[in-house]
Amino acid sequence: MTFQLHAILMQNTLGKLTSSYARLSLNTKFTLQSTGSCNIEMGSTTVPVTLNSSSTNNDFNNSTCNTLYAHREYARVLMPLFYCIVFFVGLFGNCLALHVIRPNLKKINSTTLYSLNLVISDILFTLSLPVRIAYYALGFHWPLGEAMCKISGLIFYINTYAGVNFMTCLSVDRFIAVVLPLRFSRLRKVSNVRYICVGVWMLVLGQTLPLLNMSMTNKEDDGHITCMEYPNFEKVDHIATILIGAVFLGYIIPVVTILVCYSVLCSKLHFTAKKNHLTEKSGRSRKVIGVICCVSLVFVVCYSPYHIDLLQYMIRKLVSSPDCADLTAFQVSLHITVCLMNLNSCLDPFIYFFACKGYKRKLMKLLKLQVSMSFSSAVRTSPEGSSKDVIDGNKIQLNSCTIVSTSERFSERRVLRHE
Repeated sequence: MTFQLHAILMQNTLGKLTSSYARLSLNTKFTLQSTGSCNIEMGSTTVPVTLNSSSTNNDFNNSTCNTLYAHREYARVLMPLFYCIVFFVGLFGNCLALHVIRPNLKKINSTTLYSLNLVISDILFTLSLPVRIAYYALGFHWPLGEAMCKISGLIFYINTYAGVNFMTCLSVDRFIAVVLPLRFSRLRKVSNVRYICVGVWMLVLGQTLPLLNMSMTNKEDDGHITCMEYPNFEKVDHIATILIGAVFLGYIIPVVTILVCYSVLCSKLHFTAKKNHLTEKSGRSRKVIGVICCVSLVFVVCYSPYHIDLLQYMIRKLVSSPDCADLTAFQVSLHITVCLMNLNSCLDPFIYFFACKGYKRKLMKLLKLQVSMSFSSAVRTSPEGSSKDVIDGNKIQLNSCTIVSTSERFSERRVLRHE
């Protein structure tokens, strides 16, 4: 009897629990919020629950961001045009600089050696531009495959940052030569400078070789294959930390070194010129200070926008998760600031060698040769006596510059032989 009573009580209790569970199931409502939280409503009671899942972050897949290359139509015209100018001006200027340096290789010094390596890095960089020009002209489309993209990217980054490091070496070399000529003279010995140059190339190579392990191409939804674009690296683990470290090594340390060295150097030259009245009157120190200020200004203007842009976005990426609009704005700004950074390769030869008399002499010689050749052809094709620029039949005069014709030179040689 007692057993039956207990059985009846247990049956009633289980029945009540089952009906309560059914009512709870019917009255319970789950609401997933966009912020990653979940509200559980049980009748008139709402219980907020925060979900701890990485899938609820604001991180998005780049394939869902369709505005990354919305500026394609403008870029495919403007960027190839810009890089064509950089290519031709940079190749001409750096080859001319190499032509000026070549006779000095027999009596080479530390400055000449650093300048030679800087010119070589700029020439190699400009030679890598034609494939980039084709890539931009095709509207950010790379048809040459992953391997060629990696090789192109490697050449691009190696020579960009090799140039930065050799500009830094030049600033330190000039600082030692003027401010600390006795204490650190060993660092300016050619034998030691050769090792430093090899070390710079090895350092830059070591910094850029990890790119070979990364996928540098990506097929977009519209069929375009992009190469060396930042969104292609978004999948790389710890990409923000890696790029922040690269900014410190490739920009912040060099720019601080260059500015400190040239500031102290300018100060030293200024005080030396004040003490020596002859030097101050000649204006030589002011000319040197002007060249130094120009070098520093060009370096800061060309390299700062790109690295500051990269640094601020990577810090934001560590703190929060940028959305599609942020990534699109960053992508467009990268294309602009990279153009500005690459402009440095065609400005280097004119800045570093414009103060050199040999460079200016060679440049003027080439220009005069071109002018004389064009005028000679003009005289040959024009009827006799019809040209206003012909004076005495032997000289061509333009803008108060007289160019002696070849016929007059031959006549002078004959007179000298008879004498």
